[in-house]
Amino acid sequence: MKAQPPRSSVPSATDSPTPRFRRPDDPEWHWLENRDDSEVGAFLEEANAACARWFAPLDDLVERLYHGHLARRELAIHGLRTPLDHYTYWSETAADADYPVWWRHPNGKPDRAVRFLDLQARAEPHEFLELGDMALSPDERWLAWTEDTRGDETFELFLKALPDGEPVRLLEEIGPELSWAEDNATLLFTRYDATQRPESVWRLPLVVQPGGTPRAEAPSLVLREEDPEFWLGLGKTRSREWLVLESASKDTSECHLIPARAPATPPRCFRPRESGVELALDHRPGRFYVLHNRQATHFRLDTLEESRLEEAADADRWQPLIAHREDDTLEGVDAFDWGLVVTERDHHEAQVRLRVLELDADHAIVRDERLPLPETPCSLALGDAPHFDTRRLRLREESFVLPVSWIEHDLDSGERTLLKQQPIHGDLLPEALACERLWAISHDGERIPVSVVMRADLAGHPLPTLLYGYGAYGEVLDPWFSVARLELLARGVAFAVAHVRGGGDRGEPWYLAGKLEHKENSFRDFLAARDALVDQGISDGERIAAYGASAGGLLVGASLNLAPEGFCAAVLDVPFVDVLRTMENPDLPLTTAEYTEWGNPDEPDARRRIHAYSPLDNLAAQPWPTVFLQGSWHDTRVPYWEPAKLYARLTEMGTARGPVLLRTDMAAGHGGASGRFKAWHDNARQDAFILWALGVERHEA
Repeated sequence: MKAQPPRSSVPSATDSPTPRFRRPDDPEWHWLENRDDSEVGAFLEEANAACARWFAPLDDLVERLYHGHLARRELAIHGLRTPLDHYTYWSETAADADYPVWWRHPNGKPDRAVRFLDLQARAEPHEFLELGDMALSPDERWLAWTEDTRGDETFELFLKALPDGEPVRLLEEIGPELSWAEDNATLLFTRYDATQRPESVWRLPLVVQPGGTPRAEAPSLVLREEDPEFWLGLGKTRSREWLVLESASKDTSECHLIPARAPATPPRCFRPRESGVELALDHRPGRFYVLHNRQATHFRLDTLEESRLEEAADADRWQPLIAHREDDTLEGVDAFDWGLVVTERDHHEAQVRLRVLELDADHAIVRDERLPLPETPCSLALGDAPHFDTRRLRLREESFVLPVSWIEHDLDSGERTLLKQQPIHGDLLPEALACERLWAISHDGERIPVSVVMRADLAGHPLPTLLYGYGAYGEVLDPWFSVARLELLARGVAFAVAHVRGGGDRGEPWYLAGKLEHKENSFRDFLAARDALVDQGISDGERIAAYGASAGGLLVGASLNLAPEGFCAAVLDVPFVDVLRTMENPDLPLTTAEYTEWGNPDEPDARRRIHAYSPLDNLAAQPWPTVFLQGSWHDTRVPYWEPAKLYARLTEMGTARGPVLLRTDMAAGHGGASGRFKAWHDNARQDAFILWALGVERHEA
């Protein structure tokens, strides 16, 4: 039977603020975009109050979920120790703390540990704190970091002498990224334009005053990106020879190089951008490695001798190392003095792999092997490896049933050493879980991978199910372990992930098949995943809830417009649902940078496409399921007014099958709460809604 809310739990029309704030001359509620209008804040606060009243009968469940989550995890966290040239570094988070404290000791002298950055103490005066970047000077004498205390993703730059110098604020209103030059006296940072696009890179020379207090000289412009569709990023090769400034749009990029020991050198463009060509660089002494998709849709890896840098613009001068392949996408390359670690993705199995290439003095491949996988499907990634000459790789492994594990892999012996595994406590341990991958058939015959995790003892029975989707920007939803998810699984809920086109789960072709004119594939794939779960006996067709955040909110919102009765509930977290209006406003953050993802609505064909799926532009008096909408007041990526408009219009139509709820966090940004305990409590509230909507828990008003 379809889970229906008790009549007493459905808010009445007078409980929603919508009728009182309705403006007849603005049926689409665009007035909510004016954050300076006092009625906007009043509307959101009243919606929050109505949401809190609705949740009141579930408060006990929220607390049980929250404390159950706490009981399952190790609250006191000790990070892995990472030795650099002079000191070994790690973080510790106390059991009752939201934020970590950073420590170090001289290499080989653990008894001389000192604390050098206490984020918990720095967060105390603020409702919100996010660390943007943390950068150690090459000589390990200075620590620079950026922090955001509003949630709007604008950052302040701080510097301190290690270990116990007084922090000095050097700059405000900058981007998060930092990079040290190898002279120990120069920092590079980014600045935003009016749309919060990282549009320029600056050089900040530092001087030490008498007494050891640092002082910054006037910043100097290094590079400015004039094209509003491109943004700038910072990096440094592991060889520590080159600073890399990347200018990139969604489908085109170019790299600029600065000698790391001579940061005042003007940047050199490696190769001028070519529309549709993405390019990334790494370096070993004497040679550059060029990862690109020029005449290679799934990417290839070429090399260029460092002595021939002047010839880099001529791609015909590059030498092939890994050719383009039809069945794999080449996702990344990490250079070491002995060779390369290459990240690849198998298109057929939707599985990432790491490949080790050892190279001799003549640059010939003398070893080519793939690192072992703990299971499939799983996530596998190269962890911190700051030393260019290390032959012991740190790997990060996890899956839906394997908690995060850090492995040291010895390249010489092949020995694998478990350095750390996330501990799990309570009545549902990882070995009691089962995971499987099934394949859905979409509207055009394409096979869509769907991952499912559940209690092993319940496998084979149709279960209430939470179906998760994202499907944008080529982002990959590789398997991940979640402690919070155990609260749902323990109560008999299955958790499924639809790996729809538009994501990167099956490589570059998968991404291209779900963007621009192909975007509708994402929505059809999500619905196909839902149907496959039912057809293969995994899910109870009357009890499937959908979850989507950010661009995943677009995915779920559009899917609900296409098939509103396919789900009994939905959670839309900071959902991108006003797509057309947002893309028509180039003054909003991210808009121009995303023309290559969604299209430029100034072009009639693109406008028609976007209008055809934009959730707010396709609302009709249909039986939408009960829905929990969440937004953040300081969100610069998906403004608070997008979920607020959807809430207002859904409640005004009054055709939803259950309550429509809106909660706006007035002290957070796109990622929600910054402190871990508040974030976990917010997650418990979401899960309480899901369990009620799936009929697993009751809402007794």
